[in-house]
Amino acid sequence: MRRPDPRLGVLRAIAAFKISKVLLLLAAAYGVLRLREPTVIAGLYTWAASLPSGMEQEWVRRALVFVSGLSPARINALGFVTLAYAAVFTTEGVGLWMGKRWAEWLTTILTSSLIPVEIWEMAHRPGLGKAVVIAVNVFIVWYLVRQLRQRPE
Repeated sequence: MRRPDPRLGVLRAIAAFKISKVLLLLAAAYGVLRLREPTVIAGLYTWAASLPSGMEQEWVRRALVFVSGLSPARINALGFVTLAYAAVFTTEGVGLWMGKRWAEWLTTILTSSLIPVEIWEMAHRPGLGKAVVIAVNVFIVWYLVRQLRQRPE
């Protein structure tokens, strides 16, 4: 009887992380595309007004001012880009779940290419959430590079 590949557990954990990003991106894309409806923006302004005064309310108001100033073409473009990212993360997640070597390469290349942008963002606007995302992505790249070097094909 063949023993299960021990690396498959870590690959599936990374795949689950990628798929969780897909779910968030799909929710965001749905939200972005709903912004084309004026009643949605009006409802968001009403909701923001009901928030207690403070930084959260200010951030929501700034976001609403930014979003309400977007043209329908920009909203569509933002929705398209969000769906494109979701497609890439889906491809990575499914490939990793299946233990495919090409998915390890794809994930290594794409994840490592975004780390400098994440570090730049962290340097300009630090936050715990950003630090956690950077740490998780660095671990993913480190692990996958190690796996790819150990099993050259």
